[in-house]
Amino acid sequence: MAFPIRTCIICSEEFELKPDKPGFANRCPSCSEQEETDVSLSSGVEATDRKAASEINEARRKAMRDMLYRKDS
Repeated sequence: MAFPIRTCIICSEEFELKPDKPGFANRCPSCSEQEETDVSLSSGVEATDRKAASEINEARRKAMRDMLYRKDS
């Protein structure tokens, strides 16, 4: 049984779409590998961004809570 032939959206090369191929169905294996390495290199930066965003969200929730539940005299 032949596998379907797809065209990569990044490099425009044709490849066989195999069931155990890692990555996306519209990217060839070499472009999918490049994507995985790019994501693994930038994971350290994302952790600091997530921590900063978490702190900002916590401050936002606290401000909303204070405004909603404050007692007006």
